[in-house]
Amino acid sequence: MNRLHALIFDVDGTLAETERDGHRPAFNAAFADCGLDWHWDEKLYGELLAVTGGKERIRHYAERHDPACAARPDFAALVKQLHAAKTAHYLQRVAAGQLPLRPGVAELIAAARNAGLRLAIATTTSPENVTALLRASLAPDAPDWFEVIGAGDCVPNKKPAPDIYHWVLERLALPASNCLAIEDSKNGLQAALTASLRCLVTPGEYTTDQDFSGAWRVVGDLAGWRGW
Repeated sequence: MNRLHALIFDVDGTLAETERDGHRPAFNAAFADCGLDWHWDEKLYGELLAVTGGKERIRHYAERHDPACAARPDFAALVKQLHAAKTAHYLQRVAAGQLPLRPGVAELIAAARNAGLRLAIATTTSPENVTALLRASLAPDAPDWFEVIGAGDCVPNKKPAPDIYHWVLERLALPASNCLAIEDSKNGLQAALTASLRCLVTPGEYTTDQDFSGAWRVVGDLAGWRGW
């Protein structure tokens, strides 16, 4: 194995179990704010997670479950409005301390910093969601610990496309062979592998039954893991 220089973390489901008790209720609150009778229960939301990106998930759901809404002339603006409202509700939950880090995450980040490894983020979630989670769960200056934060719409195609990893690697100025991606889902794994990255997978509550063929390692959580 080539010498490891950097860890590149996914966020949702990897750093914290944000989906079921964070993003999902935030989406539902945003739907209510905008007068929609949509409701995403835990099972449905698990199915919708096959679509990466919040705005993409909204469009996917509307096209299949509420085509009249998807056909509205202002639908594109509505998607943006819903996503902005969802982000606001999600940030409130983060600030209230309702979304703790998964076991071992804080310790792994601390150990990596002590070992001189560089840190980066590669995620489809919004930049403000990332920084809020890092500040609330690690330290007020935690976003500064990450040399590169690739998030949201900084690339045109979201996971399983490799675009976000290419974007991060370019800014780290490192070859993929000197980096390790840490993911929780099949989509994330596929994105990492297509970018020629080794990938450590730590399945989350919505991804335990997914196929992780090609992963460098699969671990239950990050507690005690040190791969350098």
